[in-house]
Amino acid sequence: MNWWLLSPEITLAAFAVIVILLDLAVQRKGILAAVSVIGLLVAMVFAVGLWDKTGVTALNGMLVVDRFSLFFQLFFPGVAVLVVMGSTDYASRFSRFQGEYYALILLATTGMMLLASTGELVSIYVSLELMSLSLYALAGFLRDPKSGEAGLKYLLLGAVASAVLLYGLALTFGITGTTHLAGIAAAVKDMGSTAENPALLMAIAFIIAGFGFKIASVPFQMWVPDVYEGAPTPITAFLSVASKAAGFAVLVRVFSVAFPSPGWLSQDWAMLFAVLSAVTMTLGNIVALMQTNIKRLLGYSSIAHAGYIMLGLAALGAAGGGGLGQNGILFYLAAYGITNLVAFIAIIAISHRLDSDLINDYAGMSRRSPLLAAALALGLISLTGLPVTAGFWAKIYIFNSAVQEGLLWLVVIALLNSVIAAYYYLRIVRVMYMEEPASEEPVASSAPVNVALVVCSIGVLYIGFLPGAILRLVEAASLLL
Repeated sequence: MNWWLLSPEITLAAFAVIVILLDLAVQRKGILAAVSVIGLLVAMVFAVGLWDKTGVTALNGMLVVDRFSLFFQLFFPGVAVLVVMGSTDYASRFSRFQGEYYALILLATTGMMLLASTGELVSIYVSLELMSLSLYALAGFLRDPKSGEAGLKYLLLGAVASAVLLYGLALTFGITGTTHLAGIAAAVKDMGSTAENPALLMAIAFIIAGFGFKIASVPFQMWVPDVYEGAPTPITAFLSVASKAAGFAVLVRVFSVAFPSPGWLSQDWAMLFAVLSAVTMTLGNIVALMQTNIKRLLGYSSIAHAGYIMLGLAALGAAGGGGLGQNGILFYLAAYGITNLVAFIAIIAISHRLDSDLINDYAGMSRRSPLLAAALALGLISLTGLPVTAGFWAKIYIFNSAVQEGLLWLVVIALLNSVIAAYYYLRIVRVMYMEEPASEEPVASSAPVNVALVVCSIGVLYIGFLPGAILRLVEAASLLL
């Protein structure tokens, strides 16, 4: 066993233990955030060092080290670094438990990295539970009624989703006789028509339902608004970006490796994802129009963006497990991740000072904090998909992947939904820049929060102006699948 292949995950697990032990010994809790950031950066360095070791397996094929997994081993720690930096002010709300808070973020990130690297059903489930259990605890971390409700609801519904997923994985094993994705692909390759294999289609439906909960797809999205509203705002950001990306990462690997053929099978799950995409983006955008709480609004926005990303899954199936769908999903996740973090880090700083998440309380924010207002406006404009931002190219790329596979009707629905989304995103910008503030008191933020905001804003604009570098990285990551 070459333990070097597991070095990023081992590093994060070790730093989680170090943070817990340091919490017992140090009085200045800010050190815990710094140590967590160092651990995440070290894990990213190890991932970069593995970049040339493509197509290597470990632990009897359960762990796959390729550029697809390494893409996410850079993505997840990068997101976690920005979330930890954005938490430095907010963490004063639970000053006695900061060690547990940062350790749980590191453990959740470890689970996400393993989830993107697994090539076997049992390891997929174990990785998913490591991530999920950490997130359940983080959702209820504030220990007030709303946060308690968020944690309990996330736990109970997540347990049901895990049971459904486990049943689908067990059914797949029963049909194919193996838990390895490559072995499953070989077993189903020569199967007959849909009518001859209803059990296989049922297994796929259960797998989609289980992971549908993680990506917040309709009809498994009912937990999102309450959990997003009640959870600590940095954890809401972490859920909306990292947890969603982890769900899509494992979906892409499972369906592009295990179920790309026969043709009738990939066409069936492609159509299922296409229908779910249309329903998800429409429901998310329509309900978001009625929200007055900014965290609930971005919760429904997150549901809508899950619908957009599922365009890539539909294109992936229509192409028989190949095509531009994989590239479109990875590029969209990268662009959406940096964009959503801009918005959420600004919201973390503003809401912490105002002690309110109501959109009307953001009135005149451009006068009270020009930096925070500009960053939030940039994030919302990018989420809308306007030029020249990361969100614009993300939508162009994923819409193109769907058009190439004959899903023009789905792209038309997505374009109409983008118009609907522009209304509620730009409404927040109007409130910040065109309405009178309730107070002239400045809204300040700490240096780590400002650094995180600047980094994310530069990322949004860099992808908006020069998307080529990210596109080349995405193409290299998805090539081996």
